[in-house]
Amino acid sequence: MCRGDRPLSFGSESAPRKRSHAVMMKRTAGIAMLALMAVFACVLMVMGPSPALAADAFKMGVLDPQEVLEKSKSGKRSLDALKEYARTRQKVLSTDEEELKAFESKMKDQVSKLSDQEKKAMEEQFRAKIQHYQKQAQEFNQDLQGKQKEMVDDYMKRIAVATKAVAERGGFSVIVDKGSEQTLRIVIYNKDTIDLTDQVIKEFDKLNPVK
Repeated sequence: MCRGDRPLSFGSESAPRKRSHAVMMKRTAGIAMLALMAVFACVLMVMGPSPALAADAFKMGVLDPQEVLEKSKSGKRSLDALKEYARTRQKVLSTDEEELKAFESKMKDQVSKLSDQEKKAMEEQFRAKIQHYQKQAQEFNQDLQGKQKEMVDDYMKRIAVATKAVAERGGFSVIVDKGSEQTLRIVIYNKDTIDLTDQVIKEFDKLNPVK
């Protein structure tokens, strides 16, 4: 739980628009959440129900995997680490943006005093700086996507293990992803008694203690 940056342009191409930290952090966490929901989507079947359970009445529970990630101790720590990584990389990009703006301002101030050859050399230098910035931004996004995917894949497996343990103890045959406002909502209505999210969070913390 990602998108590339929009190309930047200066002069005839306008200066890059600086992003606020708040937007970047919200986007980082939001993408991770959406990715987790997508991976967990639809239905988690409890594997191999015993004959005893099969004889009982069919029981179905619901789960919000996004909430498990956000509220479990291990999940909160992983999300905080991802946000801190994004903040650190964003600082580098912000510094590059300021350098580009300063260079653009300098170029505008000197353009009338430069010869055609000097002007051309300065424009080439400016284009090289833009390309470097865009490459940095693209690499950052790709790297962040990779880290998000690793986190989602890891938590998907661990949430499934915790969910299975809770389901088997409670005699549930099926656990359905509740969905959210940002993703497809699978469940329209459910009684609070069959929402297993809190139980799964407790089981998840027990199985994945934070050291």
